[in-house]
Amino acid sequence: MPNLNIAFLGPEDLVKELGKKGTSTDISFYNLKKGDSTLTVIEPSRYPEKLSSLYYATSLADLAILVIDELSAKLGETILMLNAAKISEGILILRNYIDKGQIAPLIRGTVLEQYEVLSDDPVQLREWLWARVAGQKPKKTEGKGIVPIDHHFNVKGIGTVILGCVQEGTIHRHDQVTVHPLGKQIQIRSIQMHDDDAEEAKAGDRVGLALKGIESDDLDRGYVLSSDPRIISSLKVSGKADIIKYWPEPLKNQMVLYAGHWMQFIPCRVTAVSDNGDFRKPELTLEFERELIYLPGSSIILHYLESEKLRIVGTITV
Repeated sequence: MPNLNIAFLGPEDLVKELGKKGTSTDISFYNLKKGDSTLTVIEPSRYPEKLSSLYYATSLADLAILVIDELSAKLGETILMLNAAKISEGILILRNYIDKGQIAPLIRGTVLEQYEVLSDDPVQLREWLWARVAGQKPKKTEGKGIVPIDHHFNVKGIGTVILGCVQEGTIHRHDQVTVHPLGKQIQIRSIQMHDDDAEEAKAGDRVGLALKGIESDDLDRGYVLSSDPRIISSLKVSGKADIIKYWPEPLKNQMVLYAGHWMQFIPCRVTAVSDNGDFRKPELTLEFERELIYLPGSSIILHYLESEKLRIVGTITV
């Protein structure tokens, strides 16, 4: 069952035309099914109040729909987030007589230069998305599945259920997996995708998993289910950072940032910084109060919530 995950960044009037509303917290999901294909549209429903809401929506996405109805600081921040998350495919919908020439300087040098401009028409937009589902590039479905948790709850008669998207690999019903960072072994009792039972789920699939061996209260957003031995849980990471061109000054020792990776958005402190004369390419060491879960070579988005203007700092590869 091919699925496409779409970050929708725009007013609610259009996203309601794309699918049926499902789970809604600080991120809202809209679901649409056609034959064996499905669309999962994710809206950051608490943004711009909560930057984490925008981060979560983009972190789940294969592509983005960006509706531009004014040139604003919010638009600039959204462009920076999409670029940091490397969402290289998407759609621009221009409203209020804004044209491509007006936004060209804002998206120059970013992944958004590759986005297509579509008219403000939900029918045309759905047709484009269904065509994109059929033509999407193959994902990494080999190996052990990795599922970051975005929601978890207890269902009467079923037990603990989590919602998430398979990041890579494949999971199967009855798989024994580890809950990171707890290190607890559990079993996947059942898999559902868009309300249909399934024996397996692959990279890109949106899933609901019933779990055996753990209570919902033991879980948290950002925890990861997987038996992949490569996964690391650590209170400290080091790596090469890439600071955005708008950031005004070098990062400082003891500065508090927020690290975004998979469904994690957690505070960290800079405990070592060395830039060799180029403050936009520093080597950083970050320390966390709770463990960061990642794979070697992962790119993590850095945020600075104390700023009223510029809240996206850049990325670090660890």
